Amino acid sequence: MKSSVITFPGSNCDRDMDVALKKFGFKNKMVWHADTELPKSDLVVLPGGFSYGDYLRCGSMASKSNIMHSVINFANSGGMVMGICNGFQILVETGLVPGVLLRNKYLEFICKNVFVKINDKQNKYFKNVDTKVLEFHIAHNEGNYFCTNDQLKEIEDNNLIAIKYCDENGKIEEQYNPNGSIKNIAGVFNKKKNVLGMMPHPERMIDTSLSGEDGSLFFKNLINNLR
Repeated sequence: MKSSVITFPGSNCDRDMDVALKKFGFKNKMVWHADTELPKSDLVVLPGGFSYGDYLRCGSMASKSNIMHSVINFANSGGMVMGICNGFQILVETGLVPGVLLRNKYLEFICKNVFVKINDKQNKYFKNVDTKVLEFHIAHNEGNYFCTNDQLKEIEDNNLIAIKYCDENGKIEEQYNPNGSIKNIAGVFNKKKNVLGMMPHPERMIDTSLSGEDGSLFFKNLINNLR
C-alpha cells in the first residue's frame, strides 16, 4: 500500500505520521505543498501542525496550496484522504468535509489524551476495529467543531459522524467534550466516507513505552482494509 503525506510550511506532525505509516506497512512519500502532482497513492494524509502559522484562519492558506488541486481531485474520484488536526481544518476549508472548526470553548490551547467512541464502522477507516473506544491525543486551539442545523441533520441522517468524545467506557456527555464541539463530534466523513477529518492524533499513540497503542489498532486496521 502506498501513502503520501503532504507537508506545508508550519506542519509539525508530518514526520510523526510518516513514522506511523511506515511502521504498519505503508510505503510512504513526503510531498511538498508546492508540488502539483500526487505520487500514486492508496492514501493521502494532511498532517497536524500550524500550516502558514494559522494566519487568517487555521488551514485556510494551506487549502489554496498547489498540491490541494490534486488532493481534491483524488478525493472526488474516491481516493482515501485523511486530515488530522490541522489537516481536518484544511479539509473543512476545502469543503471536502462539512462544517467549520472554531476556537476552543474556553479559548485555551488543549494538549492531553482523550477517549473517543467510534460512531460508524461502515467505512475503511474503522471497519473491523475490535473496540468501540480508543484513546488518542489532542493538541489544538481551534478544535471546536460546528455546523448549521441543516448540515447536522444531513450528517446524522447519513451517519457521517466518525468519532465522538467520550469517557473511557464510551459514555458520551458534555463533561467529556474537551473543546465545545457540537454533539461531542471529534471527526466526520464526507458522503462517500473516503475522506475523514478528525482532531485527535492516532500517530501519537503507536508505542506502549512512549504513549499508548490505540493508534496502532487504527493503523493496522486501516492498512488491512485497504489491501
